[in-house]
Amino acid sequence: MTTAQELRDKKQTWWDDVDVGHEFPPLVIGPLTSTHLFRWSAAIENWHRIHYDQSFAVYHEGLPSVLGQGSWKQSILPRYLKDLCLPDGWPWKVSFQHRAMIVPGDTLTIWAKVTKKYQEEGLGFLDLDVGMRHYAETCPGRATIVLPIRNGKPIPYPFVPPKKLSEQTS
Repeated sequence: MTTAQELRDKKQTWWDDVDVGHEFPPLVIGPLTSTHLFRWSAAIENWHRIHYDQSFAVYHEGLPSVLGQGSWKQSILPRYLKDLCLPDGWPWKVSFQHRAMIVPGDTLTIWAKVTKKYQEEGLGFLDLDVGMRHYAETCPGRATIVLPIRNGKPIPYPFVPPKKLSEQTS
């Protein structure tokens, strides 16, 4: 797990240094514990018993264990993309599907691979295949991040996509 200090000290990944096929370093989380999953339930006030009550999850609902929440998985991929882009890049968009349950004991590997590299209005864009794996691919998806180009213009904060690209996604 990356510490806050490591993120503050992170060296910028430049658009110029990344090619199609590049695989970013994965983020490994786990093994997950039921305490970890319960803390998320408490934080977002989701009191469905399948997320914290082992007996209920297994004997009443027929599940293998308590389940990790989809909203927790939805928070991890954007966090990973944000961390990849630091300090001056921007995670623009991400979409993914939930395809497998996560339970205590699972170790998750969050990953990203560049599928397309392009510039628009002087900004450097990367399209990515992304996902979260344990025994199976649990969250396959796609993302677009913006990394600074060496000696290029700074990425605006907050990020506003070039007009041509924002029209394509609306």
